[in-house]
Amino acid sequence: MKLRNILALGLGGAALAALLVEPSLAQTPAPEAAAVPAAAPVPAKGDTAWMLISSALVLLMTVPGLALFYGGLVRTKNMLSVLTQVFAIACIVCLIWVFFGYSLAFTNGGGLNDFVGGFSKAFLKGVDPTTTAATFSNGVVIPEYVYICFQMTFAMITPGLIVGAFAERMKFSALIVFCILWVTLIYFPMAHMVWYWGGPDAVGNAAKALAAATDDATKKAAQDALDAVNADAGLLFKMGALDFAGGTVVHINAGIAGFVGCLMLGKRIGYGRDLLAPHSLTMTTIGASLLWVGWFGFNAGSNLEANGTTALAMINTFVATAAAAVSWLFVEWAVKGKPSLLGMLSGAIAGLVAVTPAAGFAGPMGSIVLGLVAGALCFVMCSTVKNAIGYDDSLDVFGVHCIGGILGALATGILVSPDLGGAGIPDYTTKPGELVAGAYDMTAQLLTQAKAVGLTLLWSGIGSAILYKLVDVTIGLRVTQEEEREGLDIADHGERAYNY
Repeated sequence: MKLRNILALGLGGAALAALLVEPSLAQTPAPEAAAVPAAAPVPAKGDTAWMLISSALVLLMTVPGLALFYGGLVRTKNMLSVLTQVFAIACIVCLIWVFFGYSLAFTNGGGLNDFVGGFSKAFLKGVDPTTTAATFSNGVVIPEYVYICFQMTFAMITPGLIVGAFAERMKFSALIVFCILWVTLIYFPMAHMVWYWGGPDAVGNAAKALAAATDDATKKAAQDALDAVNADAGLLFKMGALDFAGGTVVHINAGIAGFVGCLMLGKRIGYGRDLLAPHSLTMTTIGASLLWVGWFGFNAGSNLEANGTTALAMINTFVATAAAAVSWLFVEWAVKGKPSLLGMLSGAIAGLVAVTPAAGFAGPMGSIVLGLVAGALCFVMCSTVKNAIGYDDSLDVFGVHCIGGILGALATGILVSPDLGGAGIPDYTTKPGELVAGAYDMTAQLLTQAKAVGLTLLWSGIGSAILYKLVDVTIGLRVTQEEEREGLDIADHGERAYNY
C-alpha cells in the first residue's frame, strides 16, 4: 500500500475515533469572539484642522475685518474709537465665553432649558483635550476645545456688529457695560434656543433602540427615551427652525439691538444737515474684503466638519455675495445715476448676511436669487426707507444685518426644498444612524421660520431696550455735545487714529 493511502486511512480513523469519544465535536462550531462594545468616535485630523482654520477665519472677520470696515465709514475724528470698541468687545466677550458663556449656550438648563443652559461647564469644567463635541454626521466628532473656540468667535463678533448703529456718539464705558449685559442676557440664550441639541448620535442611538424594540413595553420605553433626547434642545431647535450659521442668532439679533440703540441715543449732531461722509473708503474696502474671506469660516465652518455640505456652504457664500454686490451696484446705478464702491461693498455684506442661515440648506442657484433680492431690498431699506423715517443708523446695521437676516431666515424655509436644489430638512430618525432628507412642507416651514424671526425680534428688541435704559439711568449712554464735536478719539481715548 502506498504511503499516501496509509496516511489517509490513519487520519480518517483518528477522526472517527474522536467522534465516537465526543460526538458533539461533529456539530460544535468554532467559538465566536466576545461582543466588543462600539468604540467612541475619534476626531478626524482633517475635520479638526478645518475647524481650527474656520475659527481663525471668523476672528479675522472681527479684527481686523469689522473694525476696518466700520472704521473707514466714520469720520476721521472717530476712527480710533471704532477700532477700540470692536477690539475691546472681542477681548471681553472672549473671556466671558470661557467663564460662563459656553455653558449657558450649550448645556442643559434644567427647568429653563427651552431658553438657556446652566452652569455645569462654567470655567470649562469637565472639558479637556480628550472630550469631544458632536457635528451633524453620525459617528463624527471634533475636539470640544475646537468647538468652544469656533462658537467663541461668533459670540465675539455679534455684539461688535451693534456698534455701527450708534457709532460716533456713545460713551465707551456705557458700551462696554451694555455689551457685557447683552451677551449674557440676549446672545447666550438665543444661541441656546437655536443651536443647542443632543447631537446626531444621541438621536440616532435612541431611534435604533426604538426600531429594535419587539414588545409593547420595550417600545414604550424606547419611545420615551427618544422623546427625552429630542426634548433636550433649545426652543427654536425643537420647533424645527433652520439657521445654518446665524441668521437669527447673529444678524437679526444684533441688527434689531442696534436699531433700538440708535433710536434711544438719538441722532448725531448735524445729521441731515452736515456732511457725515466716510473718511476712508479704502479702509472700508479692505475691511469688507476681509469680511468676505472670513465669512467662509463663518458659513462653511458651521458644518463643523469637512465634507460635501461644507463645500455647498462655501460655494453659496461665493455666489450669493457676488449676486448681492452686483444687484446693489446696478439698482443704485439706475436710481442715482452712478455706481458707487460703497454701494457694492454694502451689497456684498447684505448677500453674506442673507445667505448665512441658508448656506448649508440652499442650492447655489437658489443662493444667487437670494443674493439678488438681498442687494436690492437692503439698498431700498438703507436709502428710501431710512430717509423717509429719518432714524440715524450710522452704518446701516438695521438695514443690512436685520433686514438681510430676516430675508435670509425666511428664504431658508423655501430654498431648503429639494425641488429647488436645496438639501432638504435634516432627519436622523427615519434611517437611524444616518442623516437623510425628511418630509418637507413649504408652508409649515415658512411659518416656523417666521416664528423664529418674530421671537428673535421680540427677545432682542425688548431685552436690548431694557438694557439700554438700565445703562442710561446709571452711567449715561451718550457723550456730551462738546465731546461729540471734538470726536471720540480724543474725548474717550486721548489719542488719534492719525497724526499729521
